Amino acid sequence: MAMVRNKVKVTKKYQGVLGISPIYLLIATLVCGSICLIALRHNNQHMEQLKQAVYSADKNNDNVQQALDNLQAYVTSNMNTNLSTGNGSVYPPIQLEYTYLRLVKAQDQAALSNDAGLYTAAQNYCQNLDPTDFSGRNRVPCIAQYVTSHGAKLPKIPAALYEFDFVSPTWSPDLAGWTLMLTILLAILTAVLFLARYFNRHFSPKS
Repeated sequence: MAMVRNKVKVTKKYQGVLGISPIYLLIATLVCGSICLIALRHNNQHMEQLKQAVYSADKNNDNVQQALDNLQAYVTSNMNTNLSTGNGSVYPPIQLEYTYLRLVKAQDQAALSNDAGLYTAAQNYCQNLDPTDFSGRNRVPCIAQYVTSHGAKLPKIPAALYEFDFVSPTWSPDLAGWTLMLTILLAILTAVLFLARYFNRHFSPKS
């Protein structure tokens, strides 16, 4: 008798779960997914703001390292902010054009006095080639090529001093990450409930 009563209780609980409309779970999944997309977009937009702050600091020679540290800290701790070179890229995504020129001039004072006009011409030439490229990804190699093609010899500058890339995590414990997990969980529950109701309707024994 005890086993029968327990079976009845389980059956009632099962029927109670099946009584929940999967439409509610579907709506919750869509709402949560929308919040996740908004949070992912916010992560990317804030990364872009920090990246622009790096370019501004580089141009004005104003605490570039602090701007880089802020960008690196955000990218490496938030998803959808990737700034890695990747397999399809020739140059790192961040190349600090003005830092590069300052390093060149600092290492070669003779070039600074004799070829200052050449560096300025190279900078203007490369900016005119692609006015929308603020990252310096292609501009720094362009400047180097222009200067060397006009007979000047550039000093060797370690790439690590002006080239940077940062990798974002696949998942992060922020609003985007938690809502992504909740969206996946709700989607699974919705699918399971749909299937359970379907099988219960078409394959359960008729009383």
